[in-house]
Parts: sequence; C-alpha cells; structure tokens
Amino acid sequence: MIRLPHLLAGSLLFVLLGISVVARADALSDVHSLHYSGQSAAAMQRADEFLALTPKDPPMRFMKGVMLADAKRYPEAIALFQKLTEDYPDLAEPYNNLAAIHAATGDYVKARATLEQALRTNPGYATAHENLGDVYATLAAQSYARALQLDARNVSVPPKLALVRELFKAKPRVAQGADTPAR
Repeated sequence: MIRLPHLLAGSLLFVLLGISVVARADALSDVHSLHYSGQSAAAMQRADEFLALTPKDPPMRFMKGVMLADAKRYPEAIALFQKLTEDYPDLAEPYNNLAAIHAATGDYVKARATLEQALRTNPGYATAHENLGDVYATLAAQSYARALQLDARNVSVPPKLALVRELFKAKPRVAQGADTPAR
C-alpha cells in the first residue's frame, strides 16, 4: 500500500540551512538510530531536546513527524507535516507523508489530493508517483466493490476487482520512515 520512503540525510541540506553540520547530523543520526532500534521514546526525547534549541529545523521536524506517524499518533503527525508544508511549501516529502497518513486512516480522496500537491511541488518525486498509483488502485477497488453492490449481475466487474486486489497481494508493503526533505 502507500508507503513512506526511507530516511536519507544529506550534508548539503545542513550547509544550506547554516546550522552546524556535525551537531545536526549527529542529532538526526542519533534520533534515527534510536527510533529504528526500537527505542522510540528515547528518540522522541532527543528530537524534542534538539527542537527546543532549533525549533524550525526541517529534517528533525520531519523525523519527529515520521516517529509520530509510526506510533499512529496521526493528529500530531498531521499537524507537524501540515506546518512543514506551510513553512517549506517547496518540499514534496511532507506532502507525501501527509498522504500516507490520510491513506492509513482511510481517507483516499484526501491522500490523492495531497499526493497531487507533492507532485506539483516536485514532478520527479518517484515515491509520490508510486503512492498515487496505489491510491488510485485503492479507489478503483472501492468503486468496483460498490458497482458490485449495486449490480451483482454485472459480469465485467468481478475480474477487474480481482485484478486490483491482486496488485496488493503481490508484494505487501510496510511504511518505514521517510525521506529527509532537501532544501
């Protein structure tokens, strides 16, 4: 299903934002390592400590949003990613992660619109294209299922529904973090 891409940190991002490369890289690396080693509470504490000193830091805010989403603390993650889109409207990654949360909560229409915004922001963002395809496939499955409810005698719908459902059986996916937004 729709996924969040893996976290990547680029030192160019650190230089462009004018914050100590070593301090930020270490803090972000620590948070990432702690979170993905199962120490999410410690990771969240470390992220909060860092953000207390540098509250506008996009990569750490983004990582915190990933951790909130991973913990299924969706309202907080949505608020954080939404604020990132407001503060950095040229970053596609927060839109992608918002869409992943919308999809996880069953709001595929909102997920589609949010992914379309990600692609307006960065037309070459492959993960958002893939996620949009997944959302369209899910919406198609919902439409085919509704068509069958309305007309169970329609013989053309069951093969279409089966085909769409088979797409998701082929390779199940699990959200595992996200790209660090680049500036």
